[in-house]
Amino acid sequence: MSNLINHAKREFLELGYKPIEECKKEDPNKWIQENVLELLGVFSKQEHSGFSAPYCISIFSKLAKFEPLCPLLGTDNEWMEVNDGLWQNVRYSRVFKDGSGSYDINGKVFIDKDGYEYTSKDSRVDITFPYTPKTEYINEMEI
Repeated sequence: MSNLINHAKREFLELGYKPIEECKKEDPNKWIQENVLELLGVFSKQEHSGFSAPYCISIFSKLAKFEPLCPLLGTDNEWMEVNDGLWQNVRYSRVFKDGSGSYDINGKVFIDKDGYEYTSKDSRVDITFPYTPKTEYINEMEI
């Protein structure tokens, strides 16, 4: 068993998870640990170096979250019509365009006094292409 797997198991225990063998079959704590350990097992077998590991992790993380790897261009092949006159970007689902222009519906994320994040109609940010998606976090306590 790799050091990476042993590290992950220790960290799950520190977080309060029960050991996998003590979890019931339907327990989400069991399957999330199994899933993460499986991914780490594959990653460990790939024998990345100190140079390639962060690069691989960064690309995998973006793709696993359906994020683009490079700027959106706004070209015709990046759009699908989701409603009459409303288009959604196929490379990044939070980007839309309509008769008024293109926008990112999560361009701003608000943080309330209790630390919870939320979006609203005020989260929409107009964009131009090429566009590298970004999110501005706005702490309501600082407003």
